[in-house]
Amino acid sequence: MQSVLLKVQGMHCGGCAQSIKRLLEREPGVQSAEVSFEAGEARVQFDPARLAPQRLTDLLAPAGYAASVQAPG
Repeated sequence: MQSVLLKVQGMHCGGCAQSIKRLLEREPGVQSAEVSFEAGEARVQFDPARLAPQRLTDLLAPAGYAASVQAPG
């Protein structure tokens, strides 16, 4: 498993964070997602053999959330 941090724009409440969590965790290859409305971030554990980090940001766009993969470190 690998972990990636996504910066997410467009969250307005805790309900948004829960929606994002559900969207991410439905994707095959995602083990878990922790989403923080306050920080505007999502930390996702995923299998890099099954999907690329960019796929995670692509999942959120149709729901109205702009996300970008944060550089490690």
